[in-house]
Amino acid sequence: MGNLVEIRDLSVAFDGVPVLHGVNLQVAPGEALGLVGESGCGKSVTWLAALGLLPSKATVTGSVTLGQAELVDAPRPSLENIRGGRIAMIFQDPSSALNPVIRVGRQMMEALKLHRDLRGDAARKEALRLMDLVGIPDAKNRFNLYPHEFSGGQCQRIMIAMALAGEPDLLIADEPTTALDATIQAQILDLLARLRAEMQMATVFISHDLGAVAQVCERVCVMYAGRIVEQGPVEQLFSCPRHPYTRGLFDAIPRLDGPRAPLTPIPGTVPDPRNLPAGCAFAPRCSHARDFCHNDRPDLLPQQDGRALACAYPLPEARQHKAAPEQVTS
Repeated sequence: MGNLVEIRDLSVAFDGVPVLHGVNLQVAPGEALGLVGESGCGKSVTWLAALGLLPSKATVTGSVTLGQAELVDAPRPSLENIRGGRIAMIFQDPSSALNPVIRVGRQMMEALKLHRDLRGDAARKEALRLMDLVGIPDAKNRFNLYPHEFSGGQCQRIMIAMALAGEPDLLIADEPTTALDATIQAQILDLLARLRAEMQMATVFISHDLGAVAQVCERVCVMYAGRIVEQGPVEQLFSCPRHPYTRGLFDAIPRLDGPRAPLTPIPGTVPDPRNLPAGCAFAPRCSHARDFCHNDRPDLLPQQDGRALACAYPLPEARQHKAAPEQVTS
């Protein structure tokens, strides 16, 4: 079976400033893919570009295919049929994504009308079913409430229900637990994992939370400065990260087990996209960098162990990281 979505050589520039540089990735049917990295690395921009949701000042080149359909520069009517129908996106702040002056039931019915042409009693019945599916208590009596009458976690559940209204093949969750406390985060992650299994729906989980990615994803791509620098199966990559940047992300995670120790932050800052280094973008912050790294940019190449790396001097394959996926704490 082929890939559901293929992104090939996707690049984005804002007012002539490149922020995404030739991204290549694939999502298989039913797969759970994690996309991780520091803020500003290009995680969200990748999928906003794929869906044609960037502002007019953005220039997008490359190819994004959903089955046989090309999405880059596709006509607006074609994209509107795909967005919310074939591909749905959950945004990180439900309070700004939901209309505050429209009752949640009506907002859900609008989504059902748009994507499945359901109206009246049929739309109401399906909206209540979706609210029950995502765990909204007493959905019948809360159908006509406004967004401010729900908690943050419940608003996020409403957003997930609306995303499911079009019965999508791919659900993109963009930092869906950022504004939630730890208990509610765990509930939302469990919900996403359950829905994916029940609906056989592919999921892309965009996050800086490595623990959350370990919990819900099968494969992970690590991004830095608009490029993918490492990708592979979650268990393999988490137990033995080979790119120095990936290793740095793990070393910066606070741990609850073992003796207390200071965190090991990654030195320096993410480079300004208007003034990227000539070679590897991570070289100025990398303790393993050599002269080659400062002058030549490595390509993302497949490795013998099945992952892909963009590093001229990767960490040794046998070197095991101190935290396996189930041990990572957020």
